Amino acid sequence: MKNKFYKPILLTLLTSIILISCSKDDDVEYITETITETVIVTETQTVNIEVPVTVNVEVPYSYEFARSGVSTVSFSGQTARLNMADELYAALNTNTFTKAQMLEMFNDGTGFSDASLNSSGKKMGNKTAASPLASSTVKPQFDAMITDFADNVIPNWATDASNGQAGVLTDATRTIHVNAKGHEIDQTFIKGIIGAMTVDQIVNNYITPYQLDSGTRVADNDNGVLSSGKNYTDMEHKWDEGFGYLYGQEADASRLDLGTSPTGNGTTLNKYFKKINASNQVGIGVTVFDAFRRGRAYIVAKLYDDRDAQATIIKKELSKVIAYKSVDYLNGYMTKIAAGNTADAFHALSEGYGFIMSLQFTNDGNDNPYFTNSEVNAFLTSMDNFWTVENSTLESIRDEIKAKFGI
Repeated sequence: MKNKFYKPILLTLLTSIILISCSKDDDVEYITETITETVIVTETQTVNIEVPVTVNVEVPYSYEFARSGVSTVSFSGQTARLNMADELYAALNTNTFTKAQMLEMFNDGTGFSDASLNSSGKKMGNKTAASPLASSTVKPQFDAMITDFADNVIPNWATDASNGQAGVLTDATRTIHVNAKGHEIDQTFIKGIIGAMTVDQIVNNYITPYQLDSGTRVADNDNGVLSSGKNYTDMEHKWDEGFGYLYGQEADASRLDLGTSPTGNGTTLNKYFKKINASNQVGIGVTVFDAFRRGRAYIVAKLYDDRDAQATIIKKELSKVIAYKSVDYLNGYMTKIAAGNTADAFHALSEGYGFIMSLQFTNDGNDNPYFTNSEVNAFLTSMDNFWTVENSTLESIRDEIKAKFGI
């Protein structure tokens, strides 16, 4: 009696596998799913059998997705915030902006030379340390950096810097302007923003179920319900916004070679993503880009476990960018201070400080940071005064980072 019912079902399912063919124009993934078939054995007995079924998912080589011939990809808000970061970083390199102007740029999203940014309705401040996993104590640290720069560094722009005295610091290789502890604030700020805004928004917000599956988004995506007035579902859009925080300043984010050749445009994550792809971890560009395009394709195919598997790859790989650069800049400082180039060394340590601040926004793939807010604050406290910090302290921090990330 059992065989009579099993054979026709298995033959039908296996036939569906054999008929699948590859497309010449698309990268076609084959995803094995397990389904359960209920088979009537007698009038009073049923048996559940698990049968592997191959699902055909078409993944485009480039990040191009369309519905009825119209693109469904949109991340203009992310591009705006990345451009805002560039302008604010430039302001922190000069003595021509007031504290009010810089805080306006950061918190209000206005005051930029680019008029389109002022009318975009976007802001950096409300997306800084704003994920569900971020500490609310971090955003005020960025406001404090701007205040310190305006109140202490700018008034002492031509004063010689020393321990406890903000001012200008020059060696044979570069000239920088620092606060009383030797921090070059444009560097601590922008490297901190890489973690607190770009990485945090990607790995702890937009590509997580917290955003993707919020409210009715799963049901809406399953049933093709589009966002109001748009050509995409909410779930598709949230994934694209995560994509935009990395690739939003690419001239063409859909180009085929984006994975192998990220341009490094801008002053935030993509700049250092390119550096890591060219040195510390060759091939990370392809790994991350492929995970973004595959995850987006799985959203279209309604395969959410497969989507989340790609998100895990992105979380781990982008977190490594923060770790690699933290280690690189700590090592760079020690090399430069040994050579007697204090300004160059403080420049490198300022970059390292910002990347170490960013460690709390990393994600180990299980939605936990590699280092907690309290652990990061302990690191920052121990290295806070660049004039007096010992190499042994920095070596200890460096070695903890390397051990935690396995790099």
